[in-house]
Amino acid sequence: MRSRAHFKTHPIHPMLIPFPIAFIMGAFVFDLVGRLGGGAAWWTTGGFLNLGALITGPLAGVFGFIDYLYAVPPRSSGKKRATNHMMINVGTLAVVAASWFFRDLNDWQPGWLVVGLEGIAVGLVMWGGWLGGTLSFQNQIGVDHRYANAGRWSEIAVDAKPGEPVTVAKSDELEVDQMKLIRLPDGKRLVLGRTEAGYAVFDDRCPHKGGSLAGGLMTCGVVTCPWHGSQFSVRDGSVKVGPAHSPIETYRVEQSAGEIRLTL
Repeated sequence: MRSRAHFKTHPIHPMLIPFPIAFIMGAFVFDLVGRLGGGAAWWTTGGFLNLGALITGPLAGVFGFIDYLYAVPPRSSGKKRATNHMMINVGTLAVVAASWFFRDLNDWQPGWLVVGLEGIAVGLVMWGGWLGGTLSFQNQIGVDHRYANAGRWSEIAVDAKPGEPVTVAKSDELEVDQMKLIRLPDGKRLVLGRTEAGYAVFDDRCPHKGGSLAGGLMTCGVVTCPWHGSQFSVRDGSVKVGPAHSPIETYRVEQSAGEIRLTL
């Protein structure tokens, strides 16, 4: 049996994303046609679409920011990409807001400045969409790529102090080769995995590009990073297969009274 987990994005976020994209592109098309001779009906529709983008964009952004904080692996190439994605989206909304500010609200007729700003917003939203697609397909953020019998995705936040054991799971919570993400107060993330030989705890971060090992594959005591295929022993952290060169850190874990306890 083999298992992969994945980082869940907020369930509302993917449902909201299409709305600001459609509104931004629609506003540009309708205002452009209106200015080229289509008349007031076209640019009035463009104005409503512009307003719709200003409403739905920040709403989608709130849930996107939650994903940025919790779903994207920290200190990774994906985090840098997600930061660029966020800044582009913020810039897009700023341009859309500027286009609304310069619109003549008496008859909603847009000047060429408004149309130009909307065109820039379209270009920015396409750029941001490309980065978002890369986050989904290359960095596998929010993609459910689990194998059969992988079990439900699970994670836990614990207040672990050095030298003091803390419970991170029940002894029968995981099947062999299943994994669980552990979040520590300082933002560090560890992985609890069950092997044929027992439980192991190791760093979640791949030292190559920062990919999440909890989102990868574990079998026969070896965990594989889903981004570039580096493999590590979950017992001693040693590198089995590159491109990673540095080992991962492992931590002391014991089973007692039906619980799995971690000691940092």
